[in-house]
Amino acid sequence: MKIKNDDLLTFIKDLMQSDEPVDMDSTLFSDGALDSTAMVNLIVYVEGVSGTEIRPDQVTLENFDTPSRIVDFIENHA
Repeated sequence: MKIKNDDLLTFIKDLMQSDEPVDMDSTLFSDGALDSTAMVNLIVYVEGVSGTEIRPDQVTLENFDTPSRIVDFIENHA
């Protein structure tokens, strides 16, 4: 199943608990916008919405540092 960009951005915005703008190219982890606890919550959300199991070795900045990378990852691994 495909993740809807707007739904993903809304979920990430809720995780951030701030008024900072979030778009598909916002960095989430390399700049410290989200922490490791938020990462776990994000993975659980992405797995639930997409129906894709995410292995620990797939949790990298290359796959999860921006919303667009998350969407690309899911589209290529679903």
